Amino acid sequence: MKKPVSPRACVFDAYGTLFDVHSAVARLRSRLGDSADAVSALWRTKQLEYTWLRSLMGRYENFSTVTADALDFALETHHVDDRELRRLLLDAYLSLDCYPEVPSVLETLSSNDMSLGILSNGSPEMLKSAVESSAIDRWLDAVLSVDALKIYKPDPRVYQLACDQFRLKPDEIMFMSSNAWDAAGAKAFGFSVTWINRFRQRSEKLGVKVDHEIFDLTALAAIVQPQ
Repeated sequence: MKKPVSPRACVFDAYGTLFDVHSAVARLRSRLGDSADAVSALWRTKQLEYTWLRSLMGRYENFSTVTADALDFALETHHVDDRELRRLLLDAYLSLDCYPEVPSVLETLSSNDMSLGILSNGSPEMLKSAVESSAIDRWLDAVLSVDALKIYKPDPRVYQLACDQFRLKPDEIMFMSSNAWDAAGAKAFGFSVTWINRFRQRSEKLGVKVDHEIFDLTALAAIVQPQ
């Protein structure tokens, strides 16, 4: 483990980092049967791909629309034609389960007088619902959405939102993401970055190296120390 650091703010990605993106399908596994895991994986893959493609095309739609379009692709691919199930899955996405360690980690960081925030592709409405349903809003100083800019991560302008919100320089902020591409984008921008490698993925080959790699947020306590 590298030497502990004392950032002035900790900023978290939301989906996959704080919230389990596969928990929506998990709740409805009995309705999807044997295709449940494949649908969930493809839903997430297309959701991310559509954010990147829409940014490159200059055809922004908010994350709610992107999420619905990605689900439609996944359901069609696996020959699932059930409009009620589609509705239930999209509703479930508004109240995704947070990972078990998240509340205690946020509480500890907050008690250390650390500014805390979320910086996410999610639309404001989606983020509000997820944060409130998991009862983590009490520890957050800001919930920032790319919707303010109408472009998705890893565009550098998105990461600048956190600097503007907290009035800090990039190297004064520790950014956490479970997404290797997001961690790389944040590091390229200038944040101190901890990659929450929940799924033991390979690092991206993008010419940047994150500062820390851990496998869940519990280990963050050994990295982030109060000032």
